[in-house]
Amino acid sequence: MKNAIFLMTGILFGLFLLSSCGDDDEISAQNLDINLSGLEDLGPDALYEGWLIVDGNPVTTGTFSVNADGTMSQNSFEVSQENLENATTFVLTIEPSPDNDPAPSDVHILAGDFSGGSAALTIDHGAALAQNFADAAGTYILATPTDDLDTNEESGIWFLDNTSGSPVAGLDLPTLPAGWIYEGWAVIDGTPISTGTFSVMEGADSAAIYSGSSAGPPFPGEDFLQNAPNGLSFPTSLLEGTAVISIEPVPDNSTAPFTLKPLVHTIPAGADVHSALQMNQNLNFPTGIVRR
Repeated sequence: MKNAIFLMTGILFGLFLLSSCGDDDEISAQNLDINLSGLEDLGPDALYEGWLIVDGNPVTTGTFSVNADGTMSQNSFEVSQENLENATTFVLTIEPSPDNDPAPSDVHILAGDFSGGSAALTIDHGAALAQNFADAAGTYILATPTDDLDTNEESGIWFLDNTSGSPVAGLDLPTLPAGWIYEGWAVIDGTPISTGTFSVMEGADSAAIYSGSSAGPPFPGEDFLQNAPNGLSFPTSLLEGTAVISIEPVPDNSTAPFTLKPLVHTIPAGADVHSALQMNQNLNFPTGIVRR
């Protein structure tokens, strides 16, 4: 009888411990709710990841994807109550998938400081891109300096300003933090074609895939003269197309401009070649709010 009593007492005590531990786990965990707009589908090779900054150190809140409609795969994330209460900042990054590095990547897209129970997220926070691009400006010309013909000048775009008689940098853009790079684009018949990536406004960009055999000017740009992608033929006319400067994550596997496009311009149907054209600001960037 004593053994039975001791056995029953032990079982009850064990159940009490399990119940107590469960209660502690429930108390120590809390939901972080994330609501974001303006993000895009990253494809199969990358995910978004949230981070709490606690005592200066990043603590992951989990990863999620965004579909073609901008809908997040998950909005609520269970995190440590202690970390959530002590967090000063929330940061959103873009991470490779799969990702073997437990630390945040350099690609910080949104961030915000907690004020009470929430944090408003923007790209211009110091832990993100640290810029709002309110002073961004761009000038470009249509020309094809990489061949010897003057009959196809509408088939090239160069981000330079020649209004003074001598070409100078046509882009006025801030230096980007690690993890980001600029890229030029011409949208031709609805298809975006890269003119190359660059980090400085004066100097050749990273590519000359479609240009001719002659050297181009020392500025970002491209002549669309050869090696046309499927569905297009070069030379072409860029009139009524679109000139775009985007901000791209590094690395980037997309063949389209990323959602950050600070400068955009519809090329006029009657644009004169070799004449400076002004780009428009496009500051409709992603935003969000997190609540703890």
